[in-house]
Amino acid sequence: MPARKDPDASASVPSFYGAELRYKREAAGLTLEQLIEGSYRGISFLSQIERGERRMPVDLARHVDLRLDTDGFFERRCDDVAKARQKGYPLYFADVPDLERQATVLEEWGPLAIPGLLQTGEYFRGSIQYSVPTTSPDRVEELVSARLARAELWQRVERPRYWGILRESTLRNTPLPPSVMAGQLEHILNVIRSTQSILQVVPETTPWHPLKHGMAKIMTFADAPPLVWTESEFEGRIVDFPATVEEYRRRYDLLRAVALPPDASLSLIEAAARTYRNEAEQSEHPTSRRLAQEQSQ
Repeated sequence: MPARKDPDASASVPSFYGAELRYKREAAGLTLEQLIEGSYRGISFLSQIERGERRMPVDLARHVDLRLDTDGFFERRCDDVAKARQKGYPLYFADVPDLERQATVLEEWGPLAIPGLLQTGEYFRGSIQYSVPTTSPDRVEELVSARLARAELWQRVERPRYWGILRESTLRNTPLPPSVMAGQLEHILNVIRSTQSILQVVPETTPWHPLKHGMAKIMTFADAPPLVWTESEFEGRIVDFPATVEEYRRRYDLLRAVALPPDASLSLIEAAARTYRNEAEQSEHPTSRRLAQEQSQ
């Protein structure tokens, strides 16, 4: 049996918090199962907190303080852990970047926007400009930096296997400049091909399909049950109830069936990228465009 890997308490605030939780639990002579009993959470959830991988919710912190007789320590420190994870992300999203890195498989559906892991800084910066124009320049750059930091997982040797599905309208219907969209689509092609990932597109001619009302990211792990991340305009949540996760899985599989095949999907993205690139070049060189039009007459 392999030796247990203890969390490195010096790695981060969440790791310190998790290491202290494990220390207090073991000092009390309790197993994970015994400590979690009576709460509304699962053993794997508590184990991930001890490893510094998940944020401790207040209800569970209160339960732990009561069982371990820790005088409210874990509840008081919840905010510190949340703030440490929050930089560049909304609080409800704080756990997701770590979960993405830990996953062995990532499968996501982007019905309204290109998934964050595939976005360029220019695309995300432009989306903030149009969706929340009152955001300060400093905050915009903080958000963009956090978004790009998530994409560092593409450079890892042991990165998750990735399968994404987009709706064609996310590629076509955009207020962003052609140069930005050309760079964005070229970036997607490069990431998918260089990492041997899979991407499919649901064509605009398929108006009805599974999961049409919201995004979903299914995360599969080597040593924990799968989770689903789903998000709306102002909130998001992690779904871990097994039956609900399985239903997301079933609908995602059906969504694959109505999407274009991977090769056809990349060809569609290539064609869209060329169109955007041509439009960008023509807008940058209007005189050349006028001469070309005159010569063609």
